[in-house]
Amino acid sequence: MGQTGRDGGRQEGRRRTAMKVILFGASGMVGQGVLRECLRDPDVTEVLAVARSPLAAAHPKLRQVFHDDFTDFTAVAGQLAGADACFYCLGVSAAGHSSQDYTRITYDCTLAAARTVAAGNPGLTFTYVSGEGTDSTEQGRSGWARVKGRTENALLAMDMHAYMFRPGWVQPLHGERSRTGWYRVLYGAGSWLYPLLRRLAPRHVTTTQALGRAMLAVTRLDGEEPYVLHSPDINRLGA
Repeated sequence: MGQTGRDGGRQEGRRRTAMKVILFGASGMVGQGVLRECLRDPDVTEVLAVARSPLAAAHPKLRQVFHDDFTDFTAVAGQLAGADACFYCLGVSAAGHSSQDYTRITYDCTLAAARTVAAGNPGLTFTYVSGEGTDSTEQGRSGWARVKGRTENALLAMDMHAYMFRPGWVQPLHGERSRTGWYRVLYGAGSWLYPLLRRLAPRHVTTTQALGRAMLAVTRLDGEEPYVLHSPDINRLGA
């Protein structure tokens, strides 16, 4: 596996300072929450959001890089150099997408981004938002789970500190909203369920706030385990 940097001089939980973060998917529900936590964290000095169009957010720490082809980041590779962490929150539902399109967005775009940022940033921490039910064996019956598993496996094999986030139900906080219409309806209708889910199935629920804080927390693990984080790990690190 590509988890480098397990030298004896590093300690789990060490505080990182003056951290530059690259963020993909900042306009999505999860990405909005991650962006909020990055901008609030005193250790983060700069957030570079890679997007196709301008974000509504504005902040002294926030810089935006606009790029259209998410399968090839060669044109902006120089702007992505010098980062300490990359938080990849970009993704789509398999519903409504062909197998080919879902694979291109989920696997090809993710790996293109990871290869570019890893090449220009030695010791980079890369976090990928996957999902509960992802199939690491790549042999299961669910097509989306196999593609997610293939993506995770490829990232874990790269020469960087890679962490896979597999949340179940993610409750948006602080005004975060999905860009997908039927997701907004789902979260709006189900928001009253979250307190109940948190009591009855705490191992399967988390929040956008906890996700953002947990992503920042794994940058301080310096490549140590756990490499695959489920909702209980996310909630523990994001508390």
